[in-house]
Amino acid sequence: MRILYTCLFYLLLPAILLRLAWRGIKAPAYRERWQERLAFYRHRYPHPVIWLHAVSVGETEALLPLVKRLLSEYPQEHLLITTTTPTGSARVKAALQDRVSHVYLPYDLPDVLHRFTRCFQPKLAVIMETEIWPNLFAHCGQQGIPLYLVNARLSERSARAYRRVPSLIRPTLAHITCIASQSAEDSTRFLAIGATCPVRTLGNVKFDTEIAADLRSQGQHLKIRLFADRFVWLLASSHQGEEALVLPLYRQLKQHLPELLLLIAPRHPERFSEIGPLCQQQGLTWLSRTSGQACSAATDVYVVDTLGELKLFYAAADVALVGGSLVPVGGHNVLEAAAVGVPVLFGPYMANFKAVAKGILAHNAAVQCQTVADIGAAILAVYNRPDYKDALIAQALAFVQANQGATGRLFGLLADELAQTPSVAE
Repeated sequence: MRILYTCLFYLLLPAILLRLAWRGIKAPAYRERWQERLAFYRHRYPHPVIWLHAVSVGETEALLPLVKRLLSEYPQEHLLITTTTPTGSARVKAALQDRVSHVYLPYDLPDVLHRFTRCFQPKLAVIMETEIWPNLFAHCGQQGIPLYLVNARLSERSARAYRRVPSLIRPTLAHITCIASQSAEDSTRFLAIGATCPVRTLGNVKFDTEIAADLRSQGQHLKIRLFADRFVWLLASSHQGEEALVLPLYRQLKQHLPELLLLIAPRHPERFSEIGPLCQQQGLTWLSRTSGQACSAATDVYVVDTLGELKLFYAAADVALVGGSLVPVGGHNVLEAAAVGVPVLFGPYMANFKAVAKGILAHNAAVQCQTVADIGAAILAVYNRPDYKDALIAQALAFVQANQGATGRLFGLLADELAQTPSVAE
């Protein structure tokens, strides 16, 4: 079955490269460093590496505490971080600079993977969440590279899909050294689709998100300096279709909250330029972060058209609506906003964060809004009831703190593996 998968991948490779070029029209970063996706590098890396992979910016952010712990505890080691998206790449570079090496994840093809491992000589592979690549996993097995699937999650829908191709999935999973899952339900599903390695339930590392001690004060300073201390509603990590729902609501709420200011932080940089025209269609005035200007009393919308500053804008906000949840995308991480200390709202579509959404709602620490009207009602409640706002913040912080520790447990698991790797002591 893997042979058929590989043949299909080779046949589709021209279309995949064309799609990459097409995406590069709106987001030029996709056109850059495309050679890395085929594992063509200028030089062979001089040292074996501990290799960690995170798909995009969210997974990269969640991985950072573990990476920093590895850098601290194993200063003699060389770390390689791969990502799939340019936003993930940008986050690696901004957060870690030259402390690690970074390239894009190579395509899941045997010759490409051979070039990749020949260049970087991984002594350990750590894959975040649910990136199951048949050739990559098989190649790690053939090369004797310990392979850990960490912070792993598997929805019932994905599990059903994998069960339809057991001849591909079961041999692929056989090459995994250990699965460290987010929940007991995830562990059960991995075993059900054929995992034979140890499956450990360690929790979700996204609860361990790093919050700088002075972040809140920085956010409040920003709120006063740029936003004239207005009531700030942040739409975070928004996707296409969500702004069209939110902007008319802003106009309605403005009648009740004259000092209301809407911040919009699109999830993908290629959409930054789309927000201004949407505002103009609604008759709203707007500014962008990159303009360097402060908002006036007439400013309706402030577009966060930068990367790596979302936590800062959470800290400047009075209420945050986490995007990807108003349209069927599957939601985004609500834990960052909760950990910063801002009331959290999200929409009905949270399939990718089902367990987190269920838990935070059970603790009365966030509000799920089924309709646009629900969003408006929640914002008015936060504005009109300071005690309610404070309770949401306190309960969310308590929820996050009660579930922290997965990064430490994961580090211990990897440390045990590294202790068995002779080259670590060199």
